[in-house]
Order: sequence, then structure tokens, then C-alpha cells
Amino acid sequence: MTKKIIAFGASSSTNSINKQLAVYAASLFENADVEVLDLNDYEMPIFSLDKELKNGIPELAQNFYNKLGTADLIVLSLAEHNGAYSTAFKNIFDWTSRINAKFFQEKQTLILSTSPGPRGGLTVLEIAKNRFPFQGAVIKGSFSLPSFNDNFKSDEGITNEKLKSDLLEITQSIEL
Repeated sequence: MTKKIIAFGASSSTNSINKQLAVYAASLFENADVEVLDLNDYEMPIFSLDKELKNGIPELAQNFYNKLGTADLIVLSLAEHNGAYSTAFKNIFDWTSRINAKFFQEKQTLILSTSPGPRGGLTVLEIAKNRFPFQGAVIKGSFSLPSFNDNFKSDEGITNEKLKSDLLEITQSIEL
């Protein structure tokens, strides 16, 4: 039976390296349909309680929440902005958590990160590993790809054999 994967990069960059990594990782699963989300399709006003009380929760937040609800597995790769989530992702996170504090809806989740630097977004990955379970993510694995430009090619995926093997081991351990 075909399973559904929702994949996205937690960045609003049109050329997001994290989106590329998420799509690549999702492609490693067999018998799965992958739907790729673009955070730019969920641009909303900056969250505030005043805006929520005045206008309610934006329809785009509900749409994002509903998309996550259709997944058997969520694959997301986090961009690291100043050691934390990107503003685009954090805003969606904030609005969606107003629908349900456990907005990941107890879905299996694979969290990734990458950056051009040698740490590969490890700081934001650690934040997510500690925070997301409180938001209903069932974290099945995590992976950081360091030095994206040295270790990834858009037509090949991960080019470093050790890193490719590490990610493959993680994806093969997740039962859909």
C-alpha cells in the first residue's frame, strides 16, 4: 500500500538547500507518494494574539495543518537563521500551534538540517529534536548534512558516500 510523505524545507528561499535535502531524503523511501510543500504558499501576517483575536486564525494555517494531517511521514529540513528556525517557519509554527498545540498530529517525522557551513545547521536541529515532540512529532530520525555545497549536487543528491550511507540507514529504519 502506498504511503504519503509530506516534505518541505523550513525556509522561504526560492532556492532553499533545505528544501532540496528534504525532497532528496523523501525520494529514498519506496512505495510512497511525496507531496512537497513550499512555505511561500503559506505566508501569513506575523503571529500575535491581538491579530488572532481580531481576525481569527488564517485559513493558510488551517491549510498547512490539514496537509500535515494527510501524511504518514513528515520529512522536513530546517534552515538555521542565527542559530534558530527561519522566521517563515516559526510564523507558520506559531499560527498552526493555535489550531492544535500538537500540530504535528503524532505523525512520524524525519528532521534534517543543512547549511553551507561545516556544522550543517546542528544548532537548529537540536532545538527541533527537543521541541517537536511537545508539538506532537514522533521523531523517527534526524540527520545533518554539513557543507551543503561540497556534499550535495542537485542531479545526484548527497555525493559524500559516508553521509549518503548515514542518511540511507536512517530512512531504511523508518517503517511506513
